[in-house]
Amino acid sequence: MIPVATPYRLDLTASVLRRLSTNVVDLLTPEGEYVRALAGGPHPVIVRARMRPRGDSLAVTIDGDSIPASDALATVNRMLGVDRDITQFDRSAASIPWLAPLAERMRGVKPPRYPTLWEGCANSIVFQQVSLRAASTIMQRLIIALGRSVTVPDIPIPLYAFPDSASFADAPDPMLRELGLSGAKIATLRRVGEALASGALDEQMLEERDSVDAAALLRQIKGIGPWTAAVILLRGIGRLDVFPANDTSIASNLALVAGRAVLDPKVVLATLGAQRGMLYFYLLLARLESREQIGRASFDRVPAG
Repeated sequence: MIPVATPYRLDLTASVLRRLSTNVVDLLTPEGEYVRALAGGPHPVIVRARMRPRGDSLAVTIDGDSIPASDALATVNRMLGVDRDITQFDRSAASIPWLAPLAERMRGVKPPRYPTLWEGCANSIVFQQVSLRAASTIMQRLIIALGRSVTVPDIPIPLYAFPDSASFADAPDPMLRELGLSGAKIATLRRVGEALASGALDEQMLEERDSVDAAALLRQIKGIGPWTAAVILLRGIGRLDVFPANDTSIASNLALVAGRAVLDPKVVLATLGAQRGMLYFYLLLARLESREQIGRASFDRVPAG
């Protein structure tokens, strides 16, 4: 059992983490249970999380011993943002007329975080300058081609562990291009993998720096610009004081939520203050809501018997 900072909604948080129900790494069952295969040993460890009836904790089960149970629980805690307090954002969002209704509908979402810096970097780079659906399709192909599939008895589709940087490093360029990656993104991903392998970049380096300096460190890697660095810090390191600006999809999502309201993004971000990064997740939820993707099961219910 993992206590959560209430209010907490697993369906919202998992939906933001996975983006679309076609995600083959982060699964949601028809009963609302979150399922994930964690790599890190000879065999992936399967973790499952579901809300307990009182809504103040998650019931977590762990299948496998390649990773110590304490480490697996810590990873679930990290990924599902169970201890994050976003009271400051809630108060600020309530003062913005066009945002307040969305914030109220999505109350209980917590900022998710990828389990490793590599996964955070890989997702941020693949999602550069392409639509949500296109990037999700490319990422799915990449994971299926390079990741390890796991069979879970009561889940009718394969579950995949996210491929590590070594798997990507071993993949030939022609294969990666066939999966939909551009030459520039392949080169950037390889540079990130090399930086992580050599120790030129690691999570501690980013953790010990403020967000401005951490972003500057990331941008030393060719192919990582301001937007990508911000997404890595937000989704990979959990920094809520950053917001990925200059993004066409964010502009589209703002228009979806704000309608005809006249707004100045700089004023909005200043109003939201140190937790402005939560706006990114709320805007994503608005888009997912419009597509009926929030909490959608990754597969149909398995018939009994």
